[in-house]
Amino acid sequence: MTAAADFICTLSGWRRFAFAFFAGLLSALAFAPFGIFPFLLLGFAVLVLLIDGAQGKRRPVLSAAIAGWAFGFGQFLGGFYWVGYAFVVDAVVHAWQIPFVECLLPGGMALYPMAACALAAAFWRRGPSRIFLFAACYGAAEWLRGHLLTGFPWNLPAYGWGASLGVMQSNALIGAYGLSLLTVLFGASLAELGAAKRAFILPASLTALFALLWLGGDLRLALTPTATVSGVRLRIVQPDIPQQEKYLPQYRARNWQTLMTLSLSGRPPTHIIWPEAAPPFLLAREPAALDDVALLTGQHTVLMTGAVRGEAVDGRIRFFNSFYIFGHGGQLLATYDKFHLVPFGEYLPLASIFDALGISKLVESPGDFTPGNGPRSFDVPGAPPAGVLICYEILFPGAVVGETRPGWLVNVTDDSWFGPSSSTGPYQHFLTARVRAIEEGLPVVRAANTGISGVIDAEGRIVASLPSGGKAVLDASLPQALQPTLYARLGDAIFALLLVLCLAFSFAARDERAGRTR
Repeated sequence: MTAAADFICTLSGWRRFAFAFFAGLLSALAFAPFGIFPFLLLGFAVLVLLIDGAQGKRRPVLSAAIAGWAFGFGQFLGGFYWVGYAFVVDAVVHAWQIPFVECLLPGGMALYPMAACALAAAFWRRGPSRIFLFAACYGAAEWLRGHLLTGFPWNLPAYGWGASLGVMQSNALIGAYGLSLLTVLFGASLAELGAAKRAFILPASLTALFALLWLGGDLRLALTPTATVSGVRLRIVQPDIPQQEKYLPQYRARNWQTLMTLSLSGRPPTHIIWPEAAPPFLLAREPAALDDVALLTGQHTVLMTGAVRGEAVDGRIRFFNSFYIFGHGGQLLATYDKFHLVPFGEYLPLASIFDALGISKLVESPGDFTPGNGPRSFDVPGAPPAGVLICYEILFPGAVVGETRPGWLVNVTDDSWFGPSSSTGPYQHFLTARVRAIEEGLPVVRAANTGISGVIDAEGRIVASLPSGGKAVLDASLPQALQPTLYARLGDAIFALLLVLCLAFSFAARDERAGRTR
């Protein structure tokens, strides 16, 4: 291990850049669907050793920043490559943008690890103190990535534990940002194995900590079997309609009939859930379709569906990515409008600049979508109150429940934008929904146009699911909610405390080391 550490520390020039890039690229294999978490841990260890090596350079902060950017670019390129699929839905208009998107998105996200490494390098000291400093800087950068410029907290380090449901239970206590911080700390500590004597103490301690998290999580799972809500029979409809054909006039009748046929198959459920923007037209303006909804719901069924809607305001039509709840007989009971819109997908930031460059948003509509007020909970006949999250909104820790706590979360999405069933995007998105369930102690029912659809209990267990790709329905019971978790009550306060503790340990260890050398 010492020889390997020395080799990494002495790298320079393009070899150093390439090593950081490939370490980041391999670390992306920790995320769904692969779940090879050691690659993520080793990636952080490599990054620490590269910063160690930067200390001998003429400009150590700049050298560390370049290594951090290269690492982040590799990780985000490997993790976000599927974004390019969205630009081939309307290839004539958008395909030319793919090379720019595939470079600019991971390159922009890589600015966060770059800043973390630069800041850490500015206060770097050899010894265990640097491990805590690195973890604090990187953990804070990940929190900022999830919040600045509307935020994009996709593939947080916490999601590298997707292969271990036991470890993921710690999200109920410290949330995704807290687990991300501990994950970075654990991985960074492995760099100590390349140091001198007693170097095993910190990595051994963190190995023991994660072993306890794993055992404690498995114990929690064993003691809390999945209980279901009496009298609720869900039907999740996965119509598997290609995005390119969804709104074409010649396919609208077929697409609508697909929804109806799947919904009416088998034993009648109490609640039917369709995915995001399921109707291939503005549903509120189609009387014949509303008549179908009335027949579908009858006297015993509730329909919950994502739908694009238009509203006349000041002489123009505003569009919303919405969610309807239809009661018995097709009565419209509630409407929810997506509040966290996707930049470049549902609205165009800096529109005048990008319009001049010939860049338009991916979802075709006259003008941008209008954001709603959320998150919110709604009363649902025959079921507990539901919190609604449309696609992207499930990404944000601590921002999925409104003032009134629901009894379950409904997440509707159209992951056909993420590419074919072999793409990693839908798997990563589904894992995110599982983590939100654990954090909040709430079951998540997920309806996706092309999959992955499923029912997730309040501990993140997959009760039932449909694979990515394929036309089908999923009939399942609704799991019960748990009492609010510690994270649901305190949010990111524990993450902030862990951040402060890492900084305190960093400077305490530095002062102790300085005292021994005097």
